[in-house]
This record gives sequence, C-alpha cells and structure tokens, in this order.
Amino acid sequence: MLAVTAHDHVPSGPVAVLANPTAGRGRHAGLLPAVLDRLAAAGRPVELLAAATPAQAEAACHAAVTGGAGALVAVGGDGTVHRALQAVAGTEVPFGPVPAGTGNDFAVETGFPADPLAAAEVIATALREGRSRPVDLARMTNPDGGDRWYGAVLAAGFDAIVNERANRMRRPRGPRRYDLAILVELARLRPRRYVLRLDGEEHRVDAVLVAVGNCASYGGGMRICPAADPTDGLLDVVVGGEFDRRTLIRVKPRIYRGTHVDHPLVRSYRARTVEVAAEGITTYADGERSLDLPVRISAVPAAVRLLR
Repeated sequence: MLAVTAHDHVPSGPVAVLANPTAGRGRHAGLLPAVLDRLAAAGRPVELLAAATPAQAEAACHAAVTGGAGALVAVGGDGTVHRALQAVAGTEVPFGPVPAGTGNDFAVETGFPADPLAAAEVIATALREGRSRPVDLARMTNPDGGDRWYGAVLAAGFDAIVNERANRMRRPRGPRRYDLAILVELARLRPRRYVLRLDGEEHRVDAVLVAVGNCASYGGGMRICPAADPTDGLLDVVVGGEFDRRTLIRVKPRIYRGTHVDHPLVRSYRARTVEVAAEGITTYADGERSLDLPVRISAVPAAVRLLR
C-alpha cells in the first residue's frame, strides 16, 4: 500500500527535534536521550526545540524549517505530529515521527515501527542514506481564513463533540474525564443535519458520526476509515447515520476492527475534495482541536516527505 518511490536527497542542515515529554502520559519521557543518540548516529547535528505549549511547539517548528533545518523529527503522539506537520507540509524538509504518545496513528499508518527506538533507527538510517518517501496530507480551510494540515483523521461528529466537552471540564483529571464526557454526550445524543459536498456533489444527511480520513485510524488504533490510503490522493469519508444510544454503544467497539462500515446505518465515500457543514461543531484533527464547521478539506498528494 505504501510502495511509493523513494527520494534520494535529504537537504543538508541540522535535525530539529520536537519532543513532548508529557505524551503518552509521560511513559516514554525517559527515552528521549536514547532517541537523540540514535538520531545523532546519522552524522547530523541534532537540535532539540524548546517549547512549553502547543502554540510554542508549532512556532518552534516553523522557525526551524525556515531557518534551514535539514529534517524535522517529532517525538510524541499524534498531537505532537500535528504541530510539526504545520511546518513541514508542502516543503522539501523531510519529516520523521517517533511514536511516543497515547495515539500514534499517523506514524503507524505510514509504516513506522510502533516502538519509539526502532522508529528512531529507521529515521536515522533514512537520514544517513539520504532517503525519503512522499505521502499525502489533508489540508482544510474555513470561511474565517483558518488553514490547517492534518495527517490522520478529521473528526466532525460525536467524537469531536465528546472531545470538546472533555476539554471544557476541569475534573476529574486524567482519562476518567473523557469517560465522563462520553456519558454526558451519550445522554444528549441526537443526529445532526450535515451538508456534505464530495467533489462538488451534494449530500444532505442526518448523522451522529462524520470522519474524513487521510489515514485509516484515530484515537490510538480505531480504524474509523479502514480503507483510507495516504498515498492514493483521495480522502475517505465515513458517515454514521441516525444511531440511537444503544446502537452506537454496540457498534463503537467494531471501529477498532474497521467492521463498523458494514453496518446498514454507515455510509462510506471517497473524494479529492470534501466540504462539511453543520451547526455548532468544532472539528478535531489528529486528536487536536481544530476549525469550526463549515470546512473544506482537500487531499494534497505527496505533501510531506517521510524519513523511512
């Protein structure tokens, strides 16, 4: 699926590294020195970027790329990758994700080992050999001038609403807050009216789940768009229709296997350009709070070069 042509040139310059020590609830924090050692074995200077907030992380990545970095590496989960992609998308600067988060969907779906040190070895070898491989990204815009890239999946339905609820809650701390947000939003569950335009063709649907995938999975292995391929120049759209609470609870575990798409209330589509409109929904891309609907999403072929 990822058998794409390797590129035999990696720009000279230091390897900039964005690391999130709190990724994966800190379980890989002690691995960073070993990751940096493996990257340094490629024979390039390695520069650790300083950032205390997500906004600072994104700004640091942009500064590194415009300042002459030869490559950018993100050590963390999908959120860390998401910040880094904003800087490398559409440039010649190659990128390497070291999966060290709770959700590592983009790294795993694009062929990197799930083990952080093994992934760092793959990246170092690609750097040493001057090799990178192109994959697609999704680019989304909204009428307010918002413009974001993402690598894995955009959630614009129940999962986005739950994330928004959890982010507004102050307690409980940790994963229990997300569990409570699910219970609250399940109690309020109702289909919403969406207007989708897929390569210009309009679909009006009442749905509780809408996902637009460049890759197949989100949320740490939930295969919401199981047929998505980040090298085919297309986006996969999965719509879960008028589910009631009981049916949604029953179907949701099937998302890990990708078999939810066989349910009669689920529809799947494929398009180069996807427009999604609905009232009162903030989208989540790569698990990160993103743009309010409506949004326009385009598949951008070979938008980033990966060090693998």
